[in-house]
Amino acid sequence: MVRNYRPDSVDVAAVERIVEAGRRAPSAGNTQGQSFVVVTDPEVRNQIASIAGEAEYVAKGFDPWISRAPVHIVICVSESLYRERYAEPDKTDDPDEPQDWPVPYWWVDAGASLMAILLAAVAEELAAGFLGSHAMDSLASVLGIPEGVDPIGVVTIGHPDADRRSGSLARGRRATESVVHWDRWTTDSSSSDGREDHGAS
Repeated sequence: MVRNYRPDSVDVAAVERIVEAGRRAPSAGNTQGQSFVVVTDPEVRNQIASIAGEAEYVAKGFDPWISRAPVHIVICVSESLYRERYAEPDKTDDPDEPQDWPVPYWWVDAGASLMAILLAAVAEELAAGFLGSHAMDSLASVLGIPEGVDPIGVVTIGHPDADRRSGSLARGRRATESVVHWDRWTTDSSSSDGREDHGAS
């Protein structure tokens, strides 16, 4: 995650390829419930920065990365599209039966688009950062996003500049053996991760 950018503009064709990567991300039932608002207008970017509290962030010694990023991609998703899709004949025998979504896959799919966009930005030799929309109640209003479409956040994209790194990075990565489990999850600290049992190297 990069939180400072040079003022250089970003090639429009590169932005289109990045957004296309997000659009091509998988979705449950091929619902394709993800959508995107691409913001390059400096005034609108400044509005987004303002409602995101950038001034308070800068006051703490950080860079104005939101307003400075030449491109914002706002990732959105529509729950209703998934409910409509899963009421179709190939997904249910009874479209009137209440749908049970123990995992709300619209959020999963939005995350898939987010990751595809981040990776595509890197492939274009650009940098990106993510800002969650939970702290931006008026984001939908600023961008004219219709009711029933929820923005999950903003991906800032540009050419990277030196930035003050987040203190969260000091935590480092959790140990591989604590997050990767082979064949079954075990809490026995004395047992191996099981790879040798598979002949894996």
